[in-house]
Amino acid sequence: DETSAAVMKDEQLLSNIVATQDIHHQFGGVVPELASRAHINLIVPIVRKALEKAAVNMGDIDGVAVTYGPGLVGSLLVGLNFAKAISYKYNIPFIGINHIEGHIWANFIDTDEPQPPFLALIISGGHTQLVCVKEWGQYRTIGKTMDDAAGEAFDKVAKMMELGYPGGPIIDKMARNASANAIRFPRAMMTDENFDFSFSGLKTAVLYHLKKIGEEATKENQEDIVASFQAALCDVLVEKTIRAAEHLNVTSIVLAGGVACNSMIRQQMTERAEAHQLKAYLPGPGFCTDNAAMIARAGHFYLGQKKQASYTLSPKPSLKL
Repeated sequence: DETSAAVMKDEQLLSNIVATQDIHHQFGGVVPELASRAHINLIVPIVRKALEKAAVNMGDIDGVAVTYGPGLVGSLLVGLNFAKAISYKYNIPFIGINHIEGHIWANFIDTDEPQPPFLALIISGGHTQLVCVKEWGQYRTIGKTMDDAAGEAFDKVAKMMELGYPGGPIIDKMARNASANAIRFPRAMMTDENFDFSFSGLKTAVLYHLKKIGEEATKENQEDIVASFQAALCDVLVEKTIRAAEHLNVTSIVLAGGVACNSMIRQQMTERAEAHQLKAYLPGPGFCTDNAAMIARAGHFYLGQKKQASYTLSPKPSLKL
């Protein structure tokens, strides 16, 4: 539900314009048809704003990068076809970028640290996975969610408590001055030897707790409830990430995705990593959520590798890393 365009020159970000579609808030989630229509209306003015802010013309552009998956097929179609049109009109290469890989590159928009190999934790509304980055372009997923992604869990808990959408930022703000130990919610798969996640049971545990205490008690204690929920989710993410990094014998951990904005996750990952002689790298909050800067950064790398896509490239809604 973001339309975004960015301009990058020699790894220097000149502009990054993001338009978030507010229409979805009333539905408590993204409506695919409305999202694709909004992209059609927004993409031309957003690209123009990105060019204007960067003080360049379209004729100055050497290549165009675009997300082709995963995501909503209607939204992907709009961006992909627009990028193909630019490529054809100005006779420049276009590069298809995996959206998940783009999130990893968000850490490298204004720096080149850390260098591979490192471990990436991608946490967003649609994805929760641990990826070993052996070299750029070489990825191995070593753990993933078996059901809800972390962002989905935030949204669903916020929805059942009628807090609003998106749930992540709302819960993060509410939890800051509340007790994270008020309720002991389950930490699923915490002791399993694998590096997979499961948040469906945590979401269900919150639902049962709300039914048990009733509406009045829920409203009186909603800050403690969401803080306890957030703590349970955070504990699992941090513990499994630290364990995976030690298993892989890497010294660096990279966070990526919209949920990487969460203040508790950022703090605990940094502290736990330091305690284990690891270094945690966190993207700036503006580069956690969907944005074109991360796609431009990935595109810059592949353009330097002389790689480009064919005009036959189609959207891949279920694309894997």
